[in-house]
Amino acid sequence: MRCPFCGSQNTQVKDSRPSEDNSVIRRRRMCPDCDARFTTFERVQLRELTVVKRNGRKVPFDRDKLTRSVEVALRKRPLEDDWIDQTISKLVRQFETSGEPEVPSEEIGKAVMAVLREKDTVAFVRFASVYLDFSNAQDFADIIGELSTQQDA
Repeated sequence: MRCPFCGSQNTQVKDSRPSEDNSVIRRRRMCPDCDARFTTFERVQLRELTVVKRNGRKVPFDRDKLTRSVEVALRKRPLEDDWIDQTISKLVRQFETSGEPEVPSEEIGKAVMAVLREKDTVAFVRFASVYLDFSNAQDFADIIGELSTQQDA
C-alpha cells in the first residue's frame, strides 16, 4: 500500500479489525519513511461491474457515487451512517452475485428506491425526484399519492 503522504510503498500494517458486519477489514498502517499513520479499508469484490446507462453508454460501477446519491437523499434524516454502508454493501453484493457483469442503471435506481421506500419515505421521494427526473410539482404529488395509497392498503 502506498503512503498517501510521501508516496513510499514501504508501509506496514499495525492493526487489522473486521467491521461490525464482517464485510470490511479496517487496517491501521504506518509509513516508516515519514512516520505517518493512516487507515485503509479492504472489502471483497467478486467481479468488476459495468453500469449500462440509459443512453447505452457503459461506465465502471462506482460504489462511492452510489453512496453519495443515497447520502444526499438521506441528508438530515434520522438514519445512521452504518445503515447506509450496510445497505450499499448489500446492494453491491446483490449486483455482483446476479451473474451479470453489466448492470443497467435502471436496475440500480429501482433497487435503491425499493430500499428507501421501506426505510424512509422522505428519502425515497428525494431520490425518486432525481432518478425519475421530476419536472414539476405534479410529479411529486403523484408519487406521494402512490405512497399514501400503499400505506392505507
